[in-house]
Order: sequence, then structure tokens, then C-alpha cells
Amino acid sequence: MITPENALPPGYALHEYRIDSLIGTGGFGLTYLATDANLNLKVALKEYLPSEFAARGEDCTVQPKAVSSAESYKWGLQRFMDEARALASFRHPNIVRVMRFFEANSTGYMVMEFVEGKPLPDWVESHRQPLSQQMLLDIVLPLLDGLEVIHKARYLHRDIKPANIFIRDDRSPVLLDFGSARLVTGGNQELTAVVSPGYAPFEQYHTHGNQGPWSDLYALGGVMYWLITGNRPVEAAARVRKDIMPPAAHADNAALYSAEFLDAIDWALRPHEEERPQNVAELKRALLNAAAPSEQTATTVPLEATTRPAARSRTSPTTGSALKPEQIKGVETELSRSIGPIAAVVVRNAAKSAVSVTALVEAVAGEIANEAERSAFVRKFVGSDTSSKASSTVSRQPSEVSISQKFGADALQKAEATLAQYIGAIARVVVRRAAAKARDEAELYLLIADEIKDPAERKAFIRKAVSISHRR
Repeated sequence: MITPENALPPGYALHEYRIDSLIGTGGFGLTYLATDANLNLKVALKEYLPSEFAARGEDCTVQPKAVSSAESYKWGLQRFMDEARALASFRHPNIVRVMRFFEANSTGYMVMEFVEGKPLPDWVESHRQPLSQQMLLDIVLPLLDGLEVIHKARYLHRDIKPANIFIRDDRSPVLLDFGSARLVTGGNQELTAVVSPGYAPFEQYHTHGNQGPWSDLYALGGVMYWLITGNRPVEAAARVRKDIMPPAAHADNAALYSAEFLDAIDWALRPHEEERPQNVAELKRALLNAAAPSEQTATTVPLEATTRPAARSRTSPTTGSALKPEQIKGVETELSRSIGPIAAVVVRNAAKSAVSVTALVEAVAGEIANEAERSAFVRKFVGSDTSSKASSTVSRQPSEVSISQKFGADALQKAEATLAQYIGAIARVVVRRAAAKARDEAELYLLIADEIKDPAERKAFIRKAVSISHRR
């Protein structure tokens, strides 16, 4: 086991980085809090030092403990550097950022963003009341967006658990510790067994398990289960033959959540990998399609009535709207054909103040950039209530006319794609709304830059606006 005596001492310099203190230990290395002397910036510095077959010498270098360990050490170091290189290519606000990697002291180092905030367990403990469904979604959906970036690059995290999720001071979540991350190449690939009891799926208990995106989704499902029940899930190995774990719907405070939401968690936690969501999109769709329970359900249904999720009444979502749930759902489903999963958020927000289906359609139709698609969307709901003026009203919205005059489709798509690298799928909505206000493309970039939290990234983004202005 690595001990503090193996750690580099405070004040030790590695290039422009100065070691401040040891903040984490693990089987494969050490993590330090360090200072970038050039930028006067706090960073997390991870060092490859596998305790099983390597040790630090008096000159601070890391060496294999024996000649027989040399090949394993070299192989592990190469993997560490390869993974650092891959992780450095990821750019997402909810994935810890790898800023640099290098070799020194006969080992490897990874320089990462130092996250100011609290580990998820500490953050939850500071909230006396149970987390609402919306609060859970505010944590889980951004993490799913980040996981999608990882999975599209054919990597798996493989160690998602509450301790590896931080909540920043601005309440945004970030996924940490990619020490177990691996590239999945398909076939009968051998992957090291990584097991965090309760959160690791059964396929991670053996080296030839069928690991894939569904494995990370199991772990994230375990985090959601823990957030709702307060209990760590039963270890996957104990659930394969006979599943003894109570479903999420049996939690003491299950009445706070909709049946569909709890069902989505249980789906992610199925013991057999082929029965789970196979990718992020599937789980995200299930979570977004889960209507929030009504206030009446959350406050007056006795706990005994929550043992069967289908028995709970969900007469209307918590939108404050007079619309029926099936009306809201119909608009949401149709809108998602044009703008994707973010439709759920757009529709539910608009439904809070909409007094009719027509009013709801008018409020959200402007999110559809294509005029033909927008007209078809409006026509879908003409006649669904008594005042059907939506088609002409929406198609002639001044903001949409000005958008089509000021910006071509290519310019908007380019802005969306660029911003999505920082804030995910919601970039589409942000760009469309900013485009209604912006006078030109340069001003558009200035407006949407405000959504980027990292100051350095925001500054780089703004430089693009300046360059556009100069071209004009």
C-alpha cells in the first residue's frame, strides 16, 4: 500500500508545478494538490506509482521493485500515458479536465483541473431534506452528457461511485478519477477487474466480462439508488442468481418520485447487462420522459401505498399547468423529433404558464429552426382545443423572421456545434434564443459565450467573436 512516505515532499518541483500536499492514494498512484507557478493556478497532479510492483527511490524516481516486475511496470506506464492522452482530448464541463501529461522521475504524470467543491456524499449530507426528482436530474443528466462524450470515444470510466462525483460551488456536477478508464476495442477483450462494491456491475468482476456503456450506466444507476434510498446497492455478484435487492420503488421516500423515474433507475441496475439500457441515449430518454410526481402525491400519499409504483396516482406533473399530462407529453414527443431530448425541458418549462395546448405550442414552436418542420409541428395540434391560431401566429414570429434574415443555417449549426463542446445538448436552445436577440454573428458568439463557465475557455470562445467582427 502506498503511504505518505512514498509521496513527493511539499515544495518539490516538477517542471512549472510545485507540490503542495498529498490529497489521494490508490493502488496505481498518488494524487497531489499542486500549484502551476506560471499561472498561479491550483491543479491536481496524478503520478503513476503502482504499489504492487514499484517503489520510489532516494532520488525521487519510481522504479520496479524487481527485475521480474520491469515489464509489467513499463506496460502500465505506457497505458497510463495513452489514457492521459485520450482523456486530454475530452472537453466537457462535467468531466474533470486533463490539461497536460508528461514523463519525469522515470514515471508518468497527469495534470488535471482542481475541482473546488464537495464530494457528492458530503454535499448530500449538507442537505437535510431528501433530494427532489428535479435535483436528482440536475446531477445525473449533465453526468450522462459527459459519459456520452467518453463512450463515443470508445472509453469506459469503470469506477463511477458517489466518491468520484464532485459538486462544484456553483452546484454543477463533475465526474472525477479516470484511473480505471479503459479503451474498449471489442471482441474477447481482456480488461482488468475493477470492483467498487455496490456500484460495479457483475461483468467487471472478471477480466473477460462483457463490459460496455451499459457497465457505466449500472454504476450511475447505483448512485441514483443510493441518493434515493440512502443505501448502497447490493453487490452485483450476489444478485445474479437471485436478485435480493429491493427495487427503488420500495424506498421509504419513494412517493417523492414518479414511477417512471424509479423504473428507469431499476432498469439501469438490472443484474444482466443485456437487460439494461445499452447506451446513454436510452437511459437519458427514460429519465426525461419520467414526469415529476404531483405535489399532492408527494405530500399526501401514505408510504404503504408506494410499494407498487404503478399504483401511485400521477394526475399531473409539477408544472403548475392546467394542461393534462398526456397533452404535455404529446407536445414534448412531437417537439423531440426536431430538437432532440432537450424538448422535455423546453416543454415542461413552457407548460408552467401555458393555459392551453395552443399557448404551449406557440411558446415552444420557435425552438424549431426549420420553417417546414415548425409548420408541420403546429399543424399537428391544430384543432386540439378551441382557439387554434397557432399556425399563423408562430410561423410569423418576428424573432424567427429576423433569425432567418440574419443567419444562415450553416452559421447557426456551426455555433451550436462549437458551444455544445462546452455545455452539451442544450447548446441548441441557447443559440436559438441568443440568435433572436443578436444583430450579427459576432454578437451571437458574445451572447452565448456567457454560458461557458471556465474563464479561459470563455475567453478563447470570445476571441472567435472578435475574429468574426474583424472579417466584417
